[in-house]
Amino acid sequence: MQHSDVISVVGAGSWGTALALVLARNGYRVYLWGHNPEHVERLSRERINPRYLPDAPFPAELQPVAELEVALRDVREVLVVVPSAVFSRVLEQMAPLLAKQARITWATKGLDADTGDPLHCTAERLLPGHALAVLSGPSFAREVAQGLPTAVTLASRDAAFAQGLASAFHNESFRVYTSNDVLGVELGGAVKNVLAIATGIADGLGMGANARAGLITRGLAELRRLGQAMQARSETFMGLSGVGDLILTCTDNQSRNRRMGLALGRGIPVAQALRQIGQTVEGLQTTKDVHRLARRVGVEMPICEQVHLVLSQHLTAKAAAANLMHRERKSELD
Repeated sequence: MQHSDVISVVGAGSWGTALALVLARNGYRVYLWGHNPEHVERLSRERINPRYLPDAPFPAELQPVAELEVALRDVREVLVVVPSAVFSRVLEQMAPLLAKQARITWATKGLDADTGDPLHCTAERLLPGHALAVLSGPSFAREVAQGLPTAVTLASRDAAFAQGLASAFHNESFRVYTSNDVLGVELGGAVKNVLAIATGIADGLGMGANARAGLITRGLAELRRLGQAMQARSETFMGLSGVGDLILTCTDNQSRNRRMGLALGRGIPVAQALRQIGQTVEGLQTTKDVHRLARRVGVEMPICEQVHLVLSQHLTAKAAAANLMHRERKSELD
């Protein structure tokens, strides 16, 4: 990939902006598209993202764009960074505007809100013929924007595409590993959101460090069971996009999903917690989607199920924790 190439980032939230900053600092020309023209105008005027990353000035190579058609015109590399709830709608908007040679990567972590499918299924359906990839791993936007050390995974079935795009992102503080297990990387990025809510709930209830470690470990077992049932590679879940992202989001309060869980554990309603957090909490939608997917493929995911019951207001956080502790004893490896 040449530095003269334009890379378009679709989604001007915190994560989209952080990834656009990485690429622009690496010398690439970057379009950053946002759906709100007023927000984009402010990005252009102030040369920062004042709402999400106020301490990260834009390099000259980064250009905010309000028109999706302009952002995608004749562009080969497109990075989609929008909430999972609108992923399919954004791809539908993009489809008629894309160049034939355009290659699509997404850094969205979740499942399709309409179908419950992994996002690559949606991308294959809506954007047939385009090369596809997913970027995921343990990464907080603010730390990436600050240039702090970060390692992520880029997965594609097209090895040359993966290597080229990984090289575009790669620098002394942002390390990119490649994989061909698109499904496994996607599942890790989705399920960890639900498990971060679970560990947040436990900490909000004051259940202690032992409980947190137990939830992370048994949550990883749930993720691996789901992956096995869907024929993802088991070793993917022991990597950056699996256990790496799980540890990060379950243990650090920069995680919106963990903060949502903390609020629920302390008895704060979802709507009030959302106002306090002030950004999209992917786990709220993903919990519904993971619950639906687990039932579809016949996989038992008790932690995710209890989070679903809490969020759907069928159960209190305290009752959900008790349900997990009172489950029938079993072998750890079953």
